Amino acid sequence: MSSNTVWIHSIPSPPVNAPQRKIIHCDCDCFYASVEMRDDPSLRGKPLMVGGRADQRGVVATCNYEARKFGIRSAMATAQAVKLCPQLVILPPAMEKYRTASRQIMEIYRSYTDLVEPLSLDEAYLDVTSSPHCKGSATLIAQEIRQRIFDTVGITASAGVAPNKFVAKIASDWNKPDGLFLVRPEEVDEFVAALPVKKLYGVGKVTAARLNKLGAETCADLRNWTMHDLQHHFGSFGARLHDLCRGIDERPVSNSHERKSVSVEETYTPDVPDLPACLDLVPELFDSLLARLKRAGAADQVGKLFVKLKFSDFQQTTVECAGTAPAIALYRRLMEVGYQRGRQPVRLLGLGVRLDASRGEASRLEQLSLFSDEPV
Repeated sequence: MSSNTVWIHSIPSPPVNAPQRKIIHCDCDCFYASVEMRDDPSLRGKPLMVGGRADQRGVVATCNYEARKFGIRSAMATAQAVKLCPQLVILPPAMEKYRTASRQIMEIYRSYTDLVEPLSLDEAYLDVTSSPHCKGSATLIAQEIRQRIFDTVGITASAGVAPNKFVAKIASDWNKPDGLFLVRPEEVDEFVAALPVKKLYGVGKVTAARLNKLGAETCADLRNWTMHDLQHHFGSFGARLHDLCRGIDERPVSNSHERKSVSVEETYTPDVPDLPACLDLVPELFDSLLARLKRAGAADQVGKLFVKLKFSDFQQTTVECAGTAPAIALYRRLMEVGYQRGRQPVRLLGLGVRLDASRGEASRLEQLSLFSDEPV
């Protein structure tokens, strides 16, 4: 395994009283495809994707770097990927194999700290601020983790090391594949200033285009804006932009596994042609949602209802409203609102609920006050 480590140098910033956090963002390089190439070395060097078949409206789950050279990327329609690369090797996902590798990877992460926040099967944030391993060096811990993943799982991983989650996430992608990128606390300001605004957490294509149109191409440009200006243009998200463009991210690494939503969705072949046909499918999805919500034991935690639609051009929209229990009439109304945003055939429909754990706690407290002999 190679070790591509890049260091950034700049003027140190003043020390702070609070202990400086040491955050690692680690994820494996094209995870599904790497596991497949590990198990079948003859695939190495060939453009490879893991995902659905083109004749079944499949999409790319992941692809290797040889495929990416042709412009193929995750979430792209398989049919489009084949047009870009006719010799593309297409493999169906082997989820149990990937889950086995995931368990090995997460076990390695958790052997260095209890503060591990998984983002996917192979990707996670680690807070190693108080870790005693490698003499407390986050960089050495990241190197050791990468080596252990290679030795144990047989695939490569990249890592970013920084004082916060935002910068660590950017850093891990900086020297891929099979690389390590370190941004020291005193280097954050210079590092973030040069980033294009599209790299900011939560900024998608639409927001990035809007920022560019307003004259903000980089984070340095965005720093010329006041908090008031950002909130005027972007509402509550403006405060987040104000902090992120300065490299400020106080989000903790959370090892909580609290469920935040329950949902069901279905992809249709052929596309659902119009709104009446979408509405006809709501009852079936609604019944599936109720069953899943019951299995999750979260019926008393519902705080919002939402629907998701993905149109034939792959544009996606989500509409939600407040609600304490699933109601088919509300889902029909949300579906109507969502459909008007695209007004074209629909390939995917979903219904779901956002959960509010405090609602469940309040319900349990109320039951105790009614039926318990002890005061609450």
